[in-house]
Amino acid sequence: MNSFYEIGPAQQCERLQQLAQKALRHWQLDACSIELIKYRENAVFAVVTTTGVRYALRIHRPEYHSDAALRSELQWMEALNKVGVLVPEVIPTAAGELLITEQLEGIPEPRQLDLFAWIDGEQLGSVEHGLGDNAAQISALYFAIGETAGRLHNQSSHWPLPEGFQRHAWDCDGLVGEQPFWGRFWELELLTSEQKALITEAREKVRLRLQQLPRAPQNYSLIHADFVPENLMADGAGVRLLDFDDAGFGWHMFELATALYFIIEENVYDVAKEALFDGYRQHRHLSEGDLGLLELFLTARGFTYLGWIRSRQETQTAQELAPELIRMACQQAKRFLSQS
Repeated sequence: MNSFYEIGPAQQCERLQQLAQKALRHWQLDACSIELIKYRENAVFAVVTTTGVRYALRIHRPEYHSDAALRSELQWMEALNKVGVLVPEVIPTAAGELLITEQLEGIPEPRQLDLFAWIDGEQLGSVEHGLGDNAAQISALYFAIGETAGRLHNQSSHWPLPEGFQRHAWDCDGLVGEQPFWGRFWELELLTSEQKALITEAREKVRLRLQQLPRAPQNYSLIHADFVPENLMADGAGVRLLDFDDAGFGWHMFELATALYFIIEENVYDVAKEALFDGYRQHRHLSEGDLGLLELFLTARGFTYLGWIRSRQETQTAQELAPELIRMACQQAKRFLSQS
């Protein structure tokens, strides 16, 4: 049998589908269909049981999060649901476990898996295809994003962490330290010498600014860290937030910067930004000083995407996105340095 990493994505998905079938025994579920929804780093399958119940099964990429970190993510999601911040419902196994590990011949590493209740709804948007020019619709979208972010930060700012809780941090070290969470972005081989010099200069200024920022519940707590339109689903209950894979500890303004990063150059940026902040302020204070940090965190966000490319250069997705992500990060770095 060919090595898992020597075969194409379609064949990899076939093996992961077999792993999903095997793993369902932990939930005592019999599936009549298992269909791929998404395969980038994690693989997500739609599972329909013989009784007609639908679930979403997630197979995690290997060696990214520890078991403790993934259980912590799921614990936070359960806590958010309890206070009315709508996220996918975690389905425990028959033994009461939130996370299991399963292995299959043909896949070299054991894989972590978890299961969620199915959500019937529609994504609120997609930054990959642009947002169009309907100002009213875009304003409503980003108002909803802001509201959801504000309510989430209210919960995470006061939530007593369970014993053994572990998640990474989007703090100064995690963003621009010597070993950032997504890697040494300033060493990305695809950067030209001029781009490397620009990113290095901007990194140092970002680092100095972040070192001076306090980390208190008012401005720093658990954050989702991937607030983009495609991670918000509208269903009958309201707006539901998906994909907590990047969730960790971080500044609240980094969260809001992430929501805006991919639309910086669109004509609707100012409309979206104002709506985002207005929505957030429905639930949580946001000072002018906080808003003054936006360019800082937009720049730090751009850095993380360079690190993402560098740590995944072998993947087709990273290869396709690299030119645009590099261009955007360099443009934002120039903008930040011109204002510093």
